[in-house]
Amino acid sequence: MRLSLIEKQWLRDGFNKELRKHQELSRTASAGMFKGGLADSGEKSAHYHTATHLLLAALRQVLGDHVYQRGSNINAERMRFDFSHLEKLADKQIKNIEDIVNEKIKEDLSVVCQTMSLEEAKKKNMMGIFENKYGDQVKTYTIGNPSTSSGLPFSQEICGGPHANRTGELGHFKIVKEESSGSGVRRIKAILE
Repeated sequence: MRLSLIEKQWLRDGFNKELRKHQELSRTASAGMFKGGLADSGEKSAHYHTATHLLLAALRQVLGDHVYQRGSNINAERMRFDFSHLEKLADKQIKNIEDIVNEKIKEDLSVVCQTMSLEEAKKKNMMGIFENKYGDQVKTYTIGNPSTSSGLPFSQEICGGPHANRTGELGHFKIVKEESSGSGVRRIKAILE
């Protein structure tokens, strides 16, 4: 079956239109990923962003200090969080992580933003792994008052925001999937209900 010139042009135009839509989606996603993995800065995305801080602290508590964030993708409907770890999480570990995050949400902890020098943030043991992207001044977020056992807040990180004001705003945290994302990297997909 041979196509006429008009039919060929119609197919080409349709293909180019779809290609432009795909390129725009990719560009938008890349822009969101560059800004802390956020697709937008709305209230729900800010809640999910705050939940990533709780999740990282819980992961480190359950799995160990070798756990660091390796990437994230956050929108108003869910979060995806990549972290360093070599093995699949057991169901018991997932439940424990969920319980810790939900306990910190229930405690309605304050989320405090401060701007300080990168050196000061390092001295305060603020977590941050993308050092080459930081300027001389950084925004930091601290969740919870220092505990008596460790002398440190539950979470303290260098981060660009936006965040909730208190953890009690987040709702119920639920891990819906845990999987491999690459060599030595695991991925958690989670929602706030």
